Amino acid sequence: MSFLLSRRLLVLLGLAAALSACATSIERESNNTDTKPDLAEAARLNTQLGVDYARQGQYELALEKLKRAVDQDGRSPLAHSSIAFVYARLGEDKLAEKHYRRAIELKSDDPDVRNNFGVFLCGHGRAAEGEQQLKLAIDDKRYRTPEVALTNAGVCARKLPDLDKAEHYFREALKISPQFGDALSQMAWLSYQKKDYLRARAFLQRYQMVGKPTPETLQIGALTETALGDLASARAYQQRLRQEFPESVESGHLPPIPSP
Repeated sequence: MSFLLSRRLLVLLGLAAALSACATSIERESNNTDTKPDLAEAARLNTQLGVDYARQGQYELALEKLKRAVDQDGRSPLAHSSIAFVYARLGEDKLAEKHYRRAIELKSDDPDVRNNFGVFLCGHGRAAEGEQQLKLAIDDKRYRTPEVALTNAGVCARKLPDLDKAEHYFREALKISPQFGDALSQMAWLSYQKKDYLRARAFLQRYQMVGKPTPETLQIGALTETALGDLASARAYQQRLRQEFPESVESGHLPPIPSP
């Protein structure tokens, strides 16, 4: 169950990081001297459209626009990193890796691309390689959201599994952004894995102050409260999980709660 959580979190963080990186980078990538200005602008606009479609989950439409962008400006790192993300979502892993590597070849000092490629590698069982890419993003002083890469690195470490290293990364993320929900929920899971149930409850409470409930956090709550003997709270978490996320994997794999 923790593997499902780790993999899902990697995907979600990858989505947020990739699309936010694309959205904020598009404006500054229109000065490619090796591409005619009209084609560079057309590629920029198609990349923007592709990113917008990806935000809406319309990956086939996104792919159509991003293929056009790559054809129009094959030296655009943003077009390559964006299409890599979409290929990964569509399960085209070889194409995704090809375009991530091309984006890095074109712009090796882009921490957003490093983060997204690291997420991709971690999500495909290549945790050591993924951590290496994530460290390059973390160490880049220009990176505006290092807490994202730090949390992703922690998830990578959890999958090795190296819980102490994972905790180090999560705590570093929280030093930078104490209210970063993904790091808080991961610390709750990690604490539960280490059987530190009071600490798991505390991190979950911190998460609830800044984030919306997810199947994972409701599952953490149910498991933690069961372990602490607060069966009423555990049942309340399970009830919310069934009501709010009836189709989730977590809802279909709820452990029985002992009778009082």
